[in-house]
Amino acid sequence: MRILAVASEAFPYVKTGGLADVVGALPLALTELGHDVVTLIPGYPQVLATLGPAEVVDRYGELYGGPARILQKHRAWGEAGWMVVDAPHLFDRPGHPYRQASGAPWDDEAFRFAALAVVAREIGLGRLAAFQPDVVHAHDWQTGLVPAYLALDGRMGPATVMTVHNLAFQGQFTPDWLGALGLPASSFTVAGVEYYGGIGFLKAGLAYADKLTTVSPTYARDIQQDLWGMGLQGLLAARAADLAGIVNGIDTVHWNPADDPFVRPGYDADRLALRGQHKQALQAALGLEVRGDVPLFVVISRLAWQKGMDVLLAAVPALVEAGGQLAVLGSGEADLEGGFEAAGTHHRGRVAVRLGYDEPLAHRLHAGGDAVLVPSRFEPCGLTQLYGLRYGCVPVVAATGGLIDTVVDADEAANGTGFLVEAGRTDRLIDGMRRAIAVWRDPPRWQALQRRGMMQDLGWRRPAEAYLRVFEAALAKR
Repeated sequence: MRILAVASEAFPYVKTGGLADVVGALPLALTELGHDVVTLIPGYPQVLATLGPAEVVDRYGELYGGPARILQKHRAWGEAGWMVVDAPHLFDRPGHPYRQASGAPWDDEAFRFAALAVVAREIGLGRLAAFQPDVVHAHDWQTGLVPAYLALDGRMGPATVMTVHNLAFQGQFTPDWLGALGLPASSFTVAGVEYYGGIGFLKAGLAYADKLTTVSPTYARDIQQDLWGMGLQGLLAARAADLAGIVNGIDTVHWNPADDPFVRPGYDADRLALRGQHKQALQAALGLEVRGDVPLFVVISRLAWQKGMDVLLAAVPALVEAGGQLAVLGSGEADLEGGFEAAGTHHRGRVAVRLGYDEPLAHRLHAGGDAVLVPSRFEPCGLTQLYGLRYGCVPVVAATGGLIDTVVDADEAANGTGFLVEAGRTDRLIDGMRRAIAVWRDPPRWQALQRRGMMQDLGWRRPAEAYLRVFEAALAKR
């Protein structure tokens, strides 16, 4: 099967969150299963700087305001492929790929990602003789117009699959741009791209794709309900037969404590004692008290309401009082950034905060932390808790979405791998952290908990096989 994946970011070229990890790893797993996969992404400066040898396989004289080239990275036989939309007038901008320095989205955001979708449509319809996909796999709102453009074109094209990584981000724009985006007036209906009076990119993908997926079975059920459906619950419920929830895997090569370039010496489930070295080094590097007799909780997250970071911030005094330490890595809402920085100042030596994202530090936090906190109000899947399981950093997570699907409460089941707490409540989070500390003070039980997590099959093979079943079902509909 030939598969074109389309996304706004992908590891290792550009990453702002878990979407990039998924888009980077899933094509590799599909390729290992014998399929030909090419991933199409925008040509941001950081992508072009690291792409390596590539050839121009197509050109556009005009693509939403300027010329564009389509670059294809050279690849060896059997490797997943990469294509890049090199359109400097749309993507050659410094800093964050989605936001201006002020934090506001770019004024032409709709047209930047419409351009990506147009290129995907043309590849899907056979513009490149060397690669004509059977399936186009679109990821999140930035690619929502891909299934719409293909369905509205009228020519026989590939099957389409739309994956929602987080329904909270939808891409909504003024209806005045309908014609400029190349969408026919007939598509501006409740059954098409219209969404509460505007143009909904994600809505378009969900309406027009042959099949839909999201990143965990529990989240697939959640988004069909009023609480977490974000205004799209009716459409998703109507398409329930076409919607599958597939838990994400992780890249077990890049995230491997036994052979991690950021974690030396490496360790595994049979060499847990080595984690003590990483904890001490992490404490020293972050300015925490270097002590082996206190549990170190870590957080790697967007600092946002969705992620329950306000709940965690309110729980910091209780965590310190209970004898714990906290290390936070992330960025996001200004009030939360300021709140965590103030907590770090007030609890110096017990709380450390690093704003921004640092890939090596993320690995070190998982290797040196005793427990990883994921207190999200809702969580489509979550990758942080999976990395924690892989590294023996026991997850303490909210009982919501994909966190329920990936963590078993150690106080509720003999095969427990972490601790589940009620989402959105500081008192429940404090209780969960205290339960974790109680088990941590029982080393044999804690180590058994770590080993069970580390022995989980967290790779991409099984999720990739599930995606292939969805792709085959999409093709059958055509």
